[in-house]
Amino acid sequence: MLKRRIIPLLLLSKGRMVKGKKFSNYIDTGNPSTAVKVYSSQEADELMFIDIEQDKNSKDVLLETIKDVSKQCSMPLAAGGGIKTVKDVKDLLLAGADKVLINSEIIDNPKLVKEVSSVFGSQCIIGGIDYKFDKNDNKKYVYKNCGKKKLNLDPFDHALNLESLGVGEILLNSIDNDGMMEGFDYKFIKKISDALKVPLIASGGAGNFMHLVDLFKNTSSSAAACASLFHFGDNNPIRARSFLKNYNIPMRSLK
Repeated sequence: MLKRRIIPLLLLSKGRMVKGKKFSNYIDTGNPSTAVKVYSSQEADELMFIDIEQDKNSKDVLLETIKDVSKQCSMPLAAGGGIKTVKDVKDLLLAGADKVLINSEIIDNPKLVKEVSSVFGSQCIIGGIDYKFDKNDNKKYVYKNCGKKKLNLDPFDHALNLESLGVGEILLNSIDNDGMMEGFDYKFIKKISDALKVPLIASGGAGNFMHLVDLFKNTSSSAAACASLFHFGDNNPIRARSFLKNYNIPMRSLK
């Protein structure tokens, strides 16, 4: 039976962790090095850092951050934000990342997936999808550049395309649900996760542990990426894992 994963998702801006709602109104949530120490002691399955600035200076800061936190990280570490070349991937892996999240650049340059996988293997590539619902025509659309640019691209079709390109996993992030802590986009997550052969990481909306139960009971999602759930309130991965086990949801053994 597929073991489910809990992944704290940490957004970075100028070397600090931040969190917002619907990809805007970001507030400072602390030091990334301190967060890694805490999550390493709290039985998180993996950890993911995403740089939301995505310029030349922030890329250097991201690399330095990954170099620093990887020294004290006891779990698989993923990182992304502004990845455009094989060299960008190589730099992050050498800095200590185990996986690299690629989002906007796959849309602009789909050949990048094959180029990266031929050198480092597809298992290290997470294909990112940020999407939003448009009330004007009742359709969901993919967005790129941290939610700034709307594309005439259906996220379901895009997910299937990412799989065909050869990504190892897909991170599906609902902009509408981001930071709202009111639950996931369950119906759409189920539709995509049922159609995929590669693991799907669902993100956007986790506000309590029952939201995680609902996600894993009602979809084929492999993992939940959570930010606000752990930033705001007295929640942590240890409690989340224990809660999920009580609902007979299979979790990876970390001991």
